[in-house]
Amino acid sequence: MSTQPKLNRFNENVLAKYQIYNSIFMTLPFDAIEKTGVLLPLFHELCKKGFEKGLNPTEIINQFFDKYKGNPSESSRISLLFKFIQYIERQVVLFDAVEDASFAVVNNMDGIGTLRNSKETAAIEHKKEALKDYLQNFKTRIVLTAHPTQFYPGAVLGIITDLTEAIKKNDLLLINKLLAQLGKTPFFKHEKPTPFDEAVSLIWYLENVFYQSMPEVYSYLQSNIFEGEKIDNDVINLGFWPGGDRDGNPFVTTEITLNVAKRLKQTILKKYYRDMRVLKRKLTFAGVHPLVMELEHVLFENATNLEANTMMPLADFKEKLQNIKDLLVNNHQSLYVEEITDLINKVNLFGYHFATLDIRQDSRVHHTVFENLVKTLADNKSDLFSDNYLSLNEAQQINFLSQVSADVDIDMFDDEMVHKTLGSIKAIKSIQKQNGEQGANRYIISNNQSALNVMETFAMFNLCGFKDDFSVDIIPLFETIDDLVEAPKVMEQLYLNTAYKNHLSERKNKQTIMLGFSDGTKDGGYLMANWSIFKAKETLTEISRKYDIKVIFFDGRGGPPARGGGKTHQFYASLGPTIENQEIQLTVQGQTISSNFGTIDSSKYNLEQLLSSGIANKLFTQANNQLSVGDAEILNDLAETSYQAYVDFKNHPKFLPYLENISTLKYYAKTNIGSRPSKRSNSDKLNFADLRAIPFVGSWSQLKQNVPGFYGVGAALKKYEDLGEFDKVCDLYKNSDFFKALIKNSMMALTKSFFQLTAYMANDPEFGDFWKLIFSEYETSKRLILKLSGYEKLMQNNPEGLASINIRESIVLPLLTIQQYALLKIQDLQKSENPDVELIKVYEKMVTRSLFGNINASRNSA
Repeated sequence: MSTQPKLNRFNENVLAKYQIYNSIFMTLPFDAIEKTGVLLPLFHELCKKGFEKGLNPTEIINQFFDKYKGNPSESSRISLLFKFIQYIERQVVLFDAVEDASFAVVNNMDGIGTLRNSKETAAIEHKKEALKDYLQNFKTRIVLTAHPTQFYPGAVLGIITDLTEAIKKNDLLLINKLLAQLGKTPFFKHEKPTPFDEAVSLIWYLENVFYQSMPEVYSYLQSNIFEGEKIDNDVINLGFWPGGDRDGNPFVTTEITLNVAKRLKQTILKKYYRDMRVLKRKLTFAGVHPLVMELEHVLFENATNLEANTMMPLADFKEKLQNIKDLLVNNHQSLYVEEITDLINKVNLFGYHFATLDIRQDSRVHHTVFENLVKTLADNKSDLFSDNYLSLNEAQQINFLSQVSADVDIDMFDDEMVHKTLGSIKAIKSIQKQNGEQGANRYIISNNQSALNVMETFAMFNLCGFKDDFSVDIIPLFETIDDLVEAPKVMEQLYLNTAYKNHLSERKNKQTIMLGFSDGTKDGGYLMANWSIFKAKETLTEISRKYDIKVIFFDGRGGPPARGGGKTHQFYASLGPTIENQEIQLTVQGQTISSNFGTIDSSKYNLEQLLSSGIANKLFTQANNQLSVGDAEILNDLAETSYQAYVDFKNHPKFLPYLENISTLKYYAKTNIGSRPSKRSNSDKLNFADLRAIPFVGSWSQLKQNVPGFYGVGAALKKYEDLGEFDKVCDLYKNSDFFKALIKNSMMALTKSFFQLTAYMANDPEFGDFWKLIFSEYETSKRLILKLSGYEKLMQNNPEGLASINIRESIVLPLLTIQQYALLKIQDLQKSENPDVELIKVYEKMVTRSLFGNINASRNSA
């Protein structure tokens, strides 16, 4: 292992290599006429110096064309700017590949936060047996979602993978070819993907990354911590939302859900078949070879044709693999036993399902569905519901819903949403029959506000024939600040309900609760959202323990700090004993999947970091992971102060007009990267409640203002500075790992902000004062976070992370300049007496195209 500092390793293996390969890329003959590769560095330098001088994007671009192109026609300008966009998109891909190729060199794969480190710490603290006991029950679940923050088409993902491997080997000839291929491969999707297309895109990660990384982590546990003993726990689970997430996506149908489940099963059977083919060449021994041949045949038959339906039950498949292993051990000196053990581990981890397909729908949709369902049943003379059911109060309805059961024919319902909702519930039973219970056994209720929301879902399952075999976990998702406050009352009401408590007893007295960081931040600001979730977890843990229920928290996290991302494992390691942590469950999406789990090395590293954070929180000495009463009061006051600042900001009369007219918000829907609409309603008028968290956070990121990651933090800290009590916040920072993790992640949001880009807005007659308000809070937050941390610059404790961000931000600086230039051109054209509609469309396309590279470069910006 290299003993050089991490920053030196980064500079040598990432920065230096990127500069070399980028120079090759820039000289490739993609376009001999314009010589884009020669002009782009000149444009980049002009952008950098221009913003330093206080020029605006229009002035910078005009200066560039005057200096290097002799004031060309508008069409020539537009053509070159589009070529710049294409080049920059590919520079980002190149940097991704170089960074991925160097991941294992730059990061210490055996250092802090890895399983080896946990094992050594356990040995030092005489906790080896405690570590084994904990790992017999502890799990982490990575849930891949289809949220639209990933812009790379499948062909580009393949190039990144091949380029990464070529860079690892320093294969210059192949690198040259792949860079040429990259230059000619389209990035832009002309049509929106279907939910099935999204599923296929993410299954790529399952078969190319997780299929290898998860068993390697599991094997390390088995060999080095359990010393060859059996682990009665799969430790790592995978969840999957594409094809099952109906919340706000009208294009997800029952047929798509079933087809995605089939695709998942078919993919995992193909992976098993390929492994079995390799084993067949090795396990040529008497008594073993026929068994291998039998399994290879049945796997091929079912992997190529799911309708064959000749696959044996999973338990029988596992037994046959174990029989092969026993024969190798007993009769063949354990030859190739490691290889068959690896396949056994894979089957234990992935079964026939590969990943659990979660189903999700909004509580408000459920409520409407339920009203229609009751009315339709009444119209059909059914006696399942009393005539006055809809006029009963909530408690009476819950009591009624606890008892109702049937197996209704969904074809009696004409309402499309009723048909879809009940169809998705019945689909779960079909999937479980084909893929096993883990194929689909979780139903998530978005925007859950009451116990009635849960009991309506509970009743719908019982009306779809689940009464005698209710093999599904119902998961309420609490998202807004108000809902987080009410969550403990809601759950206590459910725990006191006999029918629901009986259901939980059948599910091993475990209750999964999902908490949404994204909408919480959008609703209440960064500090309040995170603090509200922390408090909700504490109270939910207390109430669940009171009723002997093991609560499992499922965190709806996005990529950036504003959506619960950043250095996620630091949060889990800092939570302390007042929050249940037998499992860590979290969503991962878009470019965060590719950045954290895009290669086998990064996937193993980040899986180990998550596992180790749970281990550290439970087993190892954590002096700073339990808040004192005084510290909790200060943190609560900081959150309340920041919340008020954020609410005032959100209620500013220019807040929505600024987003609508100044940002890229309206262009997210045109990127064709996701099947889901960018807002919840079809209204032409922008409504804050309908605005989805991803385009909301992403739009601030495109402006390089990153408001959701810091707004209100500065105001909260300034209150204590003005009172002469800043030392109290400094003590909190020293005492609380949780608060420290919050502040460090906010640092990342501030680091990725670049207000020079939009400084021209300060003089805007309509939005100038609003821009100054944001900039003032940015400067206050930055100044006081530096004062709090004792740092001279942001992210001082993470120099290699800062270096990576700086390079990425430098790569896209010309792209950001072009985006702002296009937005300004659109505004000018729209103000003219006779707007050139076609020219406006061209600049709108320019804005849309500029989104891709910016998002991909940031890796966790939406």
